[in-house]
Amino acid sequence: MPKAGEPAGAQSSVVTDAPEVSEREQMNRGRKVQSFVRRSARLDVRLQRAWDRFADQYLLDIAAGEGSLSPKPDFKFNKEFVQQAFGNSAPLTMEIGSGQGENIVAAAAAHPERNFLAVEVYDPGVAHTMLLAGKQGLTNLRIAQINAPELLETAEAGVLDELWTFFPDPWPKMRHHKRRIVQPQLADSVHHALRDNGVWRIATDIEDYALHVHEVMDDRQDFKNVGEVMVSLPTEHVGKGNAEEAENLPHSDFFESERFDGRVLTNFERKGLNAGRVIHDFTYQRA
Repeated sequence: MPKAGEPAGAQSSVVTDAPEVSEREQMNRGRKVQSFVRRSARLDVRLQRAWDRFADQYLLDIAAGEGSLSPKPDFKFNKEFVQQAFGNSAPLTMEIGSGQGENIVAAAAAHPERNFLAVEVYDPGVAHTMLLAGKQGLTNLRIAQINAPELLETAEAGVLDELWTFFPDPWPKMRHHKRRIVQPQLADSVHHALRDNGVWRIATDIEDYALHVHEVMDDRQDFKNVGEVMVSLPTEHVGKGNAEEAENLPHSDFFESERFDGRVLTNFERKGLNAGRVIHDFTYQRA
């Protein structure tokens, strides 16, 4: 089982303005554009202790090797793997970017009849999720320290019951919008991985990201937007330098969802609300 510091996530923290290889350079080198930035991060004593104690129980050993966030070349995210990982074939909910684990741990505790997979690349988040789950002795939760789009590319049809993507990195600069994790290619993989009528739940507190989600998802024939809350959004994108111009742009109406009652109010979401930001919830059902 990997130790803290071995997966690439151990060299990570969320610093979106860090120097980075450009998207074009990544593509020219045959690398996929990633939705996260890899930077140095160390665990404090408490989190290191949690890692040492709970990694064997919760952390899946599916990475290609030390320092890798890609799955093993022969890995298959299928129902047989889920059976082996959890010891049962209960419906599986996966969360992309589970952060500190508050939400998915609370869901796993509230629904012991279901399985939950937390996907997170950063060591502190992985360790804190282990700590929360371990304190409650949860047996229906596992953690994958892996690049979520690559994991989904290995998925068997219908392996997931639900997918959650709550408050993904907004990548506010215009030139970085293609780094946003909600993209047509990911939607293709999600559609394949979800069971019939399975749902993809998304939430953001960034208005421009909400527009981005609608652009990616609303016209697809393989997903149905089941939201019934009408909201007004700008129909043109803004970036980090001109976000204040959004209110003066042309607007259109879109349908979104009521707040998902299965999502606990995390510190992250609370900070957004305290800052006056509006939470946009989406529910897309596999058609």
